Amino acid sequence: MADRPTHGTSVPGQAEARRSSRLARLIAVFGPGLVVMLADTDVGSVITAGQSGVQWGYRLLLLQFVLIPILYMVQELTVRLGVFTGRGHGELIRDTFGPFWAWVSAAGLGIATGGALLTEFSGVAGVGELYGLPRFVSLPLAAVGLLAIVLTGSYRRVERVAIAVGLFELAFFFVAWAAHPDLQAMVGGALDIPFADKGYLYLAAANIGAVVMPWMVFYQQSAVADKRLRPEHFAAARLDTAVGAVITQLVMASVLIACAATIGRDNPGASLDSVGAMSQALTPFLGKTMGNLLFGAGVLGAGMVAAIVVSLAFAWGLGEVTGYRRSLEYHPLEARWFYGVYAICVVAGAGLVAVWPDLVALNVAVQVMNAFMLPLVVGFLIALSVRALPRAHRLRGWYLWLLVAVATVTCALGVFGGLSGVGLFG
Repeated sequence: MADRPTHGTSVPGQAEARRSSRLARLIAVFGPGLVVMLADTDVGSVITAGQSGVQWGYRLLLLQFVLIPILYMVQELTVRLGVFTGRGHGELIRDTFGPFWAWVSAAGLGIATGGALLTEFSGVAGVGELYGLPRFVSLPLAAVGLLAIVLTGSYRRVERVAIAVGLFELAFFFVAWAAHPDLQAMVGGALDIPFADKGYLYLAAANIGAVVMPWMVFYQQSAVADKRLRPEHFAAARLDTAVGAVITQLVMASVLIACAATIGRDNPGASLDSVGAMSQALTPFLGKTMGNLLFGAGVLGAGMVAAIVVSLAFAWGLGEVTGYRRSLEYHPLEARWFYGVYAICVVAGAGLVAVWPDLVALNVAVQVMNAFMLPLVVGFLIALSVRALPRAHRLRGWYLWLLVAVATVTCALGVFGGLSGVGLFG
């Protein structure tokens, strides 16, 4: 009997220890999903969401929420593949389908990387110009910062810095709140969908393309492998992805709401093809100082974290196809090609935007291009999940067919909207 009190008090202690252990594991695993999702709301996506709100009010708002489960389902496959194979996306395609298809995937990644980097550095330059900083100053500073983050750190340090920078995007929540949107108009507009309008379909395609991009798939799967996540981490890694998917689409919705409630209400014909144009258009509603500060912080966070993720995704992906050493755990002198490709991406992106400033106008077009590449990206993911995974974790049954159906509809809408918008279809 004397032993009972001691035994009774140890049970809560053990339960507390188990909870602490689970929390510690969750914190340790969190990162790849959140980083890639913060990067997903990059400068091009912000411009696309803003233009959607200006031209169509709240009519594209519902799409932002519909895309949350789609985004999660796609990126969850990268987690599944990374955790249960321990290999990156390009390497897995090469080993499963051969070098030809690996190079096809790498070519798609290269095209998406080029377009993305132009938009990220255009956004960084635009934020600098809000404060009178010329491009030949802001872009080199950004490039040096991006090189320093990766060349002097381990994977864990790079991940932490990327998350810290990306969280500046949360400023868009305050921008949406400060715009004082009308709830009734928001609900009514979200349910009023002009399916037959080509301009609407084009922006819908851009929003779809802004959600799932080739470099996201390559980055998250490679990051999971580089972080050495194992099957026991799978549940936490999926939660990491789910949280990120919700945050990124809430950020997109916030930008759309802010622009719809202000510029879209008073000047629906405005064309916001740059960070400066969006900030200036919001000035009458938020004030110049607050508008520049909040909008600038959000765009800078989006551009910098996306530049890190995009450049690393290409360095990882190319290494997985060619076979050179590729890991943030290597010293730069031990993985010269990996770090060299990353550095070339950063320097080339910053340099091109510095000498060709009008590239920012490509923002929406880049997202539509991503929509055209969706069938290739999602097709590889599903095929790998059926063939490359250990048998116990392969996609099968109702979830496989649900995923195929969702992917088919999403890809079809993206491609159809893009073709209709440019007048090639519909």
